[in-house]
Amino acid sequence: MRSPAEQAASLAGDGSRAERFRLRVREFFDVSLPRSLAGLDERLERARAWRRAFYDAGLAGLGYPESFGGHGGDASDLAVLAEESRGRFPPEEDVFGIGVRMALPVIRDLASPDLKSRFLRSGLCGQEIWCQLYSEPGAGSDLASLSTSAVRDGDEWVVSGQKVWTSGAQHSDLGILLARTDPTAPKHRGITMFVLPMHQPGVTVRPLRQMTGVSEFNEVFLDEAKVPASWVVGDVNDGWRAAVALLGYERVATGTSSVERPTAHKLKAGRAPLPVAQLVQLAAARRRSDDVSVRQDLARLYSGERIMAWLGVRAAHPSIGKLWRTRQGRAAAQLAHGLALGGGAAWEQDDQDRDYFAYHVLNCRAMSIGGGTDEMQLNTLAEKALGLPRS
Repeated sequence: MRSPAEQAASLAGDGSRAERFRLRVREFFDVSLPRSLAGLDERLERARAWRRAFYDAGLAGLGYPESFGGHGGDASDLAVLAEESRGRFPPEEDVFGIGVRMALPVIRDLASPDLKSRFLRSGLCGQEIWCQLYSEPGAGSDLASLSTSAVRDGDEWVVSGQKVWTSGAQHSDLGILLARTDPTAPKHRGITMFVLPMHQPGVTVRPLRQMTGVSEFNEVFLDEAKVPASWVVGDVNDGWRAAVALLGYERVATGTSSVERPTAHKLKAGRAPLPVAQLVQLAAARRRSDDVSVRQDLARLYSGERIMAWLGVRAAHPSIGKLWRTRQGRAAAQLAHGLALGGGAAWEQDDQDRDYFAYHVLNCRAMSIGGGTDEMQLNTLAEKALGLPRS
């Protein structure tokens, strides 16, 4: 059998551009990626090596202008990449989710040319990790009520306040930050989006331990932290427009995340539903594969997983994908509970199989909150998609 490289070479002369690109993607995941990760064990080291290899292969910057470090490409390239990479992204990709899927698209769309030059390439190739500094103790679903302030002082902004539920802040280099810059304006009009350097005096990160036993989230305390005056995304006091744009990208990302991660990896992190392939294996291990009710549940979950993938291809309203992910995550966790933990709520921590599924059973409820509650998604669909009046 010919290698992917040999197949690509044979098509170079007479194959279509799409065929050549498809083989190029396959060669990366089959050959280049394993080589790039060989011998690496530490999570952040593997994450940076993966991103760098993905970028060097010309795949990480599709949809971004070449003048700012992207790799151009068109919709057909993005569609081929999405199809061929589904289920093949290494679990370490989660480290870059907020930057690559949320912050960088907004910078690409709304930031100045200088900011695009400064941040796009370094984020796409894995040099910098991002977090999202949105929610506050007093501003969750009503995000526009935020009180973190930014005051202009010469050639920089001085930021003070507190953020909470900040994923990955403990290893982030940069944060996409919302702060109030005009306390006299209506709440939606006095907000500005900034890029905040995380490694500086005045930025304190404290982990929040969850009932799952891990600390994915953090509190972030800002005590006169500094931001360069030009590190504003969009215009001063027009940050709500940028904030809404980022939330749209976030809901697209959370709606498709489970269909892009490898099903072989059992990762205790993130907000992705349990892969159906793992549930099929679990049912077989528990000798429940012939159980009619289990088979029906697996069929429904398989359909749901395919629907999530199709929603991503169709570019449906992002709130639809977000709601489907929540529904899928709860249903998958419920089946896992019945199969893996049906004997009771207690288990030995050294039973890695049960411990993994127990994590997802405890974790799945958070899917209804992170990235906007289910109720907020339904309101958004009612008002923005269906044109119904505000309730």
